[in-house]
Amino acid sequence: MPTHYLYLIASVIAEAVGYSALNASAQFTRLWPSLLVVAGLGGSFYFLTLALKYMPIGITYALASGLGIIVVVLAGIFIFGQRLDLAACIGLSLIIAGIVVINALSDFAVH
Repeated sequence: MPTHYLYLIASVIAEAVGYSALNASAQFTRLWPSLLVVAGLGGSFYFLTLALKYMPIGITYALASGLGIIVVVLAGIFIFGQRLDLAACIGLSLIIAGIVVINALSDFAVH
């Protein structure tokens, strides 16, 4: 797997950790989850900048955002017991379809 995709995956994981901790921080009233928010989102930006050395910003941000949404939704389901309705499932399916199209069909994905 190319290095820039590893950076992108690390960014998405860090983002998901940060946003999941945001829910657990109770509006920044709990110290450790609040620190995890800062560390996770800071790490996400760091790895995103590394991916930007190899990928255009629009594609990088689209992929990181889309994958981050999917991972955070999965964390919401499995960690916080949240449920999705039909509209949310359709919307998430469209995000996944967009990620697949960018990676499978776009010549712009990597320069």
